[in-house]
Amino acid sequence: MSRRNKPRSGNRHQDDVGQDNLPQNDENREGNSRRGRKRGRDSAPSGGNSRLILFGRHPVMMAIANPQRTIHKIWATETVRDEINAALADAERTDIPVDSAGRTDLDEMMPPGTVHQGMAMHCAPLPQLSIEEFIADHRDSDQCTVIVLDQVTDPHNVGAILRSAAAFGASAVIVPDRHAPLETGVLAKSASGALETIPYIHAGNLNQTIDKLKNAHFWLAGMDGYAEKTLAEADLKGRVGIVMGSEGEGLRRLTRENCDFLVKLPMSDRIESLNVSNAAAVALYELYRK
Repeated sequence: MSRRNKPRSGNRHQDDVGQDNLPQNDENREGNSRRGRKRGRDSAPSGGNSRLILFGRHPVMMAIANPQRTIHKIWATETVRDEINAALADAERTDIPVDSAGRTDLDEMMPPGTVHQGMAMHCAPLPQLSIEEFIADHRDSDQCTVIVLDQVTDPHNVGAILRSAAAFGASAVIVPDRHAPLETGVLAKSASGALETIPYIHAGNLNQTIDKLKNAHFWLAGMDGYAEKTLAEADLKGRVGIVMGSEGEGLRRLTRENCDFLVKLPMSDRIESLNVSNAAAVALYELYRK
């Protein structure tokens, strides 16, 4: 959350894992996913990667447990192979191949410095839920919190927000189709498994999405460091959307004007703003504790 608001642009992030390292003969292995929701698109938004590498214990284990995640192959070092096989057995997905790999093999597959914890997964992006489907799924929910991100482009920040959303009971993280990170290994690692449990919705035009949420009886509160009321003072309850811009830039003008309220977090004068993922965690906790 920032005390400044000015126009900005962002870049859509692509997956950091080199495509040349992926096995070419696994492209069409689609039979190992126990299907959950059948609605929605079967791949990431336009331009997304159909060949995705997840890495790290929490992303891989949570993906195994998620019946909506189509998995092509898993690589594991000997020290974690038994853990992987046990998770596959628990999820009744023992048809998924598990190949042995050394740490050096995994290091070469990943960007420098990647913390893979001895395991990686070649999988498909999750099926995409539309904003209309989300609203329909929650039409009978008296209490529902969503986070709406206005051009937050860093996958580490978005992943951390997904993790906070899972921790504090939010129902979705909603982003525009443009200027928001795709589903990548880096985002999944930052989310620490929450990508498998919290819908990450690419919802097209953000202001149209806000209007759809309003029509579904959500109150939309934009986070703005210059707002008169704090989030606690606004005393929001029921169906609530917290709208956040990136640190430094804040909400764009049209997004800010389209919110029902502008609210802020109380802060000392010793620092100008919080990182957007930290601000999201504080805001979600404030709503959750009620």
